[in-house]
Amino acid sequence: MDARVRSDTDLLLRARRLDSQALAQVYDQYSPGLYRYALRLLGDPSQAEDCVAETFSRFLGALRDGKGPRDHLQAYLYRIAHNWITDQFRRERAVEELDENIAASAQGPEEAASVRIQQAHLREAIRRLTPDQQQVVALKYLEGWENEQIALTLGKPVGAVKSLQHRALAALHKILDGKSL
Repeated sequence: MDARVRSDTDLLLRARRLDSQALAQVYDQYSPGLYRYALRLLGDPSQAEDCVAETFSRFLGALRDGKGPRDHLQAYLYRIAHNWITDQFRRERAVEELDENIAASAQGPEEAASVRIQQAHLREAIRRLTPDQQQVVALKYLEGWENEQIALTLGKPVGAVKSLQHRALAALHKILDGKSL
């Protein structure tokens, strides 16, 4: 067992005892990644903050109830976040606002408009994928996760993750080329 896994296991054991320092460390360690993940999928900083807050609220509630993860803390937290995001998509079928940070980095108004249009098309294409495909695309290509980490998060074998990834990319290609699924 490498040092990081041992450290994460110890952190989780302390968090399960509701050790306030351990809970703060879990938040400090995982909230930035969860925020980036939620922001990329939702496109709204306020909703991304809500997602992180709800993720940790649910995590703390599970610990208080004597439940929660026994291992793979990161996968557990991302699963909570993904479920919350999926619920948001179900409640809000309207297209989300675009990420202002990327559009603001454009050189001029024409380039900014082009970036916004591309973002809208990509975000809409991703929304047409299945929830599992959405999560694989976000974790693999936006967060840079390895297939093994994604498999733990989804609770699926690595082969299933590869298959989801292949089908998601094929579907995105068809959608973005203007072909209907």
